[in-house]
Amino acid sequence: MTRSTLLIAGAALCSALAWLPHGAAAADKVERYTVDASTPGTKTLRGKIRGYGTAEYKVLLRQGQDLTVGLKTNSLSNYFNITAPGAQEALFNGSINGLDYRGKVEQDGEYTVNVYLMRNAARRNERASYTLSVGTQP
Repeated sequence: MTRSTLLIAGAALCSALAWLPHGAAAADKVERYTVDASTPGTKTLRGKIRGYGTAEYKVLLRQGQDLTVGLKTNSLSNYFNITAPGAQEALFNGSINGLDYRGKVEQDGEYTVNVYLMRNAARRNERASYTLSVGTQP
């Protein structure tokens, strides 16, 4: 190969690598937890996330139960989403709706509360310490 061919190939490779998503280079950390909602009340959970890492809290609920979720954090870019079982989209998006959720569960199943940093903070590999409260009532 000629020098110019190598330079063009190298530039093409660098360009292609620049388009890869952040997570392609290294696996993003996902911490998974189960919240015991078998007895009514509020569970207080503390955690830390960094960069593109997330924390997933699985909560098994029955139709008609009241669910409350609240987030206290030291980061303005730290939020949570709630996703119903089998759903493709979040039923609650914290970055739009705020840091507190209250509602009735519409179906039986495992709901997911996902705690994350917005991309602006994740890109800078920022950290957040948080307290998540998950409350259930019959």
